[in-house]
Amino acid sequence: MSYDWGPRYIVPSPALKSYSGTVQLREDFDEELLDKELAEMGLSGVITKTVNPWYYRRKNTDTWIKVGESADKPGNFAVTWNTRNLEDGQYEVLGLMHIFVRSGDVETAIARQNIVEVTVKN
Repeated sequence: MSYDWGPRYIVPSPALKSYSGTVQLREDFDEELLDKELAEMGLSGVITKTVNPWYYRRKNTDTWIKVGESADKPGNFAVTWNTRNLEDGQYEVLGLMHIFVRSGDVETAIARQNIVEVTVKN
């Protein structure tokens, strides 16, 4: 069984219909569900690090461009994305959350992605 621990994209503002200029990309995850999934996978141990790199791409293209990376859990893994130099249109934003678990001398990493579609209108 898989538990939907996230990551979950946090919308900058419910009223925001399009992104313009500088925006904050943020996401979070459900620690309780993550713990259940790790236990089911046999990955007991201490979570030593959580890191979330961010990428974007124009919709219907193949290549992702890195925006930044954050390990700031209290700040919801926020990175600043400057859309000023992008053409208006539909884009996809990818958060690729990595969780590192250590048990003894062994460190294991798991990752999950979250892709959201956004409109850029500068």
